[in-house]
Amino acid sequence: MTSLSRVVLITGVTSGIGRATAELLIKEGHRVIGDGRNLDKLNSLTQSLGNNFIGICGDASDAEHLETMFSQALSQFNAPVDAVVVNAGRGLSGSVKDADLSQFDAILKLNVSGAAQLLQQSARCMVAQQATQFPHKATDIVVIGSVVGRHISPFGATYSATKFAVHCLTESLRREVGPKGVRVTLIEPGVVVSGFQEAAGYKDDVTDVFNEKFGPLLYPIDVANTILFSLNQPPHVHVSNIMVRPTRQDYP
Repeated sequence: MTSLSRVVLITGVTSGIGRATAELLIKEGHRVIGDGRNLDKLNSLTQSLGNNFIGICGDASDAEHLETMFSQALSQFNAPVDAVVVNAGRGLSGSVKDADLSQFDAILKLNVSGAAQLLQQSARCMVAQQATQFPHKATDIVVIGSVVGRHISPFGATYSATKFAVHCLTESLRREVGPKGVRVTLIEPGVVVSGFQEAAGYKDDVTDVFNEKFGPLLYPIDVANTILFSLNQPPHVHVSNIMVRPTRQDYP
């Protein structure tokens, strides 16, 4: 267990990387406020994680919902959010030629506009904190990107486009607020075994190909451990970018 408890806000906490991160951070002695769209899953998570977890049902792309999360964390934990994991998002399979573009606006709203809203609110909150406490205390904004936000794949072009945009926002924010003591970290996972593929509309044979070519694949806990590594650095150490792949994944 680390010596200093953090208050960590995580979006998309009911499954996959978000859930694994919440479970790991609470195990390490931190406090977590997380959101999701499924109230039953949030209630179940609250029962399993205990008093150090606050679950709020809502839309991670909605600015008022995000403001509520920051204020609820402060009122219930009696401390401001000092770490944020920008995790909520969804995929969309298909190339530029074949993707179902009727879904593209919804993907952009959650993956890009929602991320931008959370980055902005997090930065404003943490710059104010670090004006008086850096370098004695760390604040962190950790963004879950993707290897396909750096290396173009023809088979998930619309999702890749949203991650390219998020990577741009993340690096721009790092350059803006890093000099003010706020760490902004981009984590780019490769193929992770989670509910992501099904929600994105990937066919079973595509997942089978991933396993055959790249397996053993990553699990959400592997990415959660990477997030914890970045949070555990001393306040003057900034791990800006981490790409984490299955050992056998050569591309993307």
